[in-house]
Amino acid sequence: MKVKCNYCDQLIDDNLNYCPYCGGSMPTANRTASEQPKTIEELKAWYTAHNLPPENITRFFIGKDIKEPKAFGIYKSGTGDFVVYKNKASGERAIRYQGSDEGYAVNELYQRLRAEIADQKGHSADRRAAQPAKSAPRRSSGSVIGKILGFFLLTRFGITILVFLVAFLFAAFDHSPSRGYYRYNGNDYYYQGGSWYSYDSDYDSWDYMSDDFLDDIITDDNAGDYRVYDHSGTDFEDTSWYDSGSSSSYDSSDYSYDWDSGSSWDSSDSWDSDYSSWDSDW
Repeated sequence: MKVKCNYCDQLIDDNLNYCPYCGGSMPTANRTASEQPKTIEELKAWYTAHNLPPENITRFFIGKDIKEPKAFGIYKSGTGDFVVYKNKASGERAIRYQGSDEGYAVNELYQRLRAEIADQKGHSADRRAAQPAKSAPRRSSGSVIGKILGFFLLTRFGITILVFLVAFLFAAFDHSPSRGYYRYNGNDYYYQGGSWYSYDSDYDSWDYMSDDFLDDIITDDNAGDYRVYDHSGTDFEDTSWYDSGSSSSYDSSDYSYDWDSGSSWDSSDSWDSDYSSWDSDW
């Protein structure tokens, strides 16, 4: 199928990433999966179906041109263009996309919303993990367990044994890989804070990837057999994922990020829009 380039108006094949006439990127609708929303109305329905908090909480405004600071949004302008924007904390507006391709515009905000959901869930889990645990009932001073703990904690010999024991258990059960790039079966991945991310070379973008879709051979690669130190596309460190939304206290297996298969925002999570990055362009 032929589509028109937004930059030089030449008709070219819709499967090309760049226009052969002017070199412009081709934001064609086939960049979105069939399950993803392709229109503003479909994105509104997706937002509602996934039980997300009200827009004044998430700060994602679909179909609205909001002027106030701290807002993501998409709307159709009076000239017929679809505009995807971000209003920074300062009130300055950054335009992510403006053009005639509704499918591409919707996909831009949809992907940003998915990333924000992942970050907010991770942030919410971290806050719950940081809350003080309820105190356990006191044990009698004469209990066997108390005496064993006392031996470990109050004697130099006991502390030495405890240190070796902890080191042994950590080495025996820790199969986590080191932070950084990995290459497996021709695909590139990045690991940080207990989470995996995959690189899409077609769109030069990174996405969160559940462990369920990765082989154990790479998720347990603590020896670094599949570790690589170079990457030909966009560096993961330049994405919004880097150093955000994941930490050692956050277990990604507790949540489903396959939002298009029917998963919904958990009412036990709380959305903190102040946690969002409002100073960057996107």
